[in-house]
Amino acid sequence: MSRICELTGKGRQVGHNVSHANNKTKRTFLPNLQNVTLISDALGSSVRLRVSTHGLRSVEHNGGLDNWLLKTGDDKLSLRARRLKRDVAKKLSETKAA
Repeated sequence: MSRICELTGKGRQVGHNVSHANNKTKRTFLPNLQNVTLISDALGSSVRLRVSTHGLRSVEHNGGLDNWLLKTGDDKLSLRARRLKRDVAKKLSETKAA
């Protein structure tokens, strides 16, 4: 399983360990990913996602999972998150029409 946030698209970064003698060796910086259950108000169900802590803060700041998904572009979202976004948009349009 790749170490990529399903909401923000944050992935690993590459850099160097630098010793006191200024020797450089390759290393990776991994995102702080958490397995969380987020609640979708529109769908009335909970969803398990693998999200970075930065992504969790962003979701809370935007007022929940539904608002975050509708605001974010598809290029940053994972396949599961894009499907979830489509379902949320469809459900919200149905409730507005009714």
